[in-house]
Amino acid sequence: MLEGHRLDAEECLAVLRTPREARWALVDAAGRVRRHHFGTGVKVNYLVNLKSGLCPEDCFYCSQRLNSEAGILRYSWLSAEEAAEQARAGVCGGASRVCLVSSGRGPSNRDVDRVADIVRAVREEQPDVEVCACLGLLKDGQAERLAEAGVDAYNHNINTAESHHEAICTTHTYDDRVETVGRAQAAGLSACSGLIVGLGESDEQLVEAVLALRELGSESIPVNFLMPFDGTPLAGTWEMTPERALTILCMVRLACPDREVRMAGGREMHLRSLQPIALEAVNSLFLGDYLTSEGHAARTDLQMIADAGLHVLGTDGTLRDPAELLPELENPSDESHQDDRSPRLRRRGAGTELAPNA
Repeated sequence: MLEGHRLDAEECLAVLRTPREARWALVDAAGRVRRHHFGTGVKVNYLVNLKSGLCPEDCFYCSQRLNSEAGILRYSWLSAEEAAEQARAGVCGGASRVCLVSSGRGPSNRDVDRVADIVRAVREEQPDVEVCACLGLLKDGQAERLAEAGVDAYNHNINTAESHHEAICTTHTYDDRVETVGRAQAAGLSACSGLIVGLGESDEQLVEAVLALRELGSESIPVNFLMPFDGTPLAGTWEMTPERALTILCMVRLACPDREVRMAGGREMHLRSLQPIALEAVNSLFLGDYLTSEGHAARTDLQMIADAGLHVLGTDGTLRDPAELLPELENPSDESHQDDRSPRLRRRGAGTELAPNA
């Protein structure tokens, strides 16, 4: 890959089926490719959910879907001021890209105008931050309007292979999604498109999706892991192990060596303790919470980046020491923010009335 070789489908399948005894050699190979293209930088992205729930689409994996019984937050559009406040928190935590997201099939022209106002409010405070919009399926002229408003990138995931799409959604097609990515690219927006793994796809379909993203020209590839929300058709679905999740990220890196690869939603529950190791393959992550679920505390993610000997990519392209960002996030009243360099005194187990830690 360092000399320009492009993995084909059979080679990608071989990576996915790497035997356990060769797992760390695979991680090392992915790490060498990642560092060749991206050095020690980690791009931090921050989600702002502008409008939550009440979506008319029936995507089987989504907590915001039609008739979802998941107990998520449901609200209409944030004001421009509220959205800018949320974006400010992400930038303070080191985010160089803010992702503005709304639920629904796609925006009306009035919605696009509303988002344009939000983008202006964000840019007044954070002129150097990248802005990515994720509003659903786009109509003629809407991508151009977003570009004029100052949007840099557009996210619209293909989510799965074309051959598997009908198994996860019936209210729109795979081609609908690809068409929206094309509209964004034609307007000069950077394409951000990725997938969700763990939707019942085969190895072959997973490879099909990754190679489709490569051919589609997705510059940023978020790899999400299914979060099986109660109240959705895929509740209780659990196809991932941490090893499997790590192997998938390595395959995506080797198949798309020079693209931004992001460990995205579901990483906490599926990669678990392997998240720091996954940073060998990926060069991007979401900070903090997701659209309808909570993520790690921002401080935890920044500490993970620092502990891995990596740096946060700044809005100006320079590399920042994550430790410099931690004081801005400290909250002395939150016990989880105790200085990790200070031993935590035992107050449970033997000699106390509290249960032991076992």
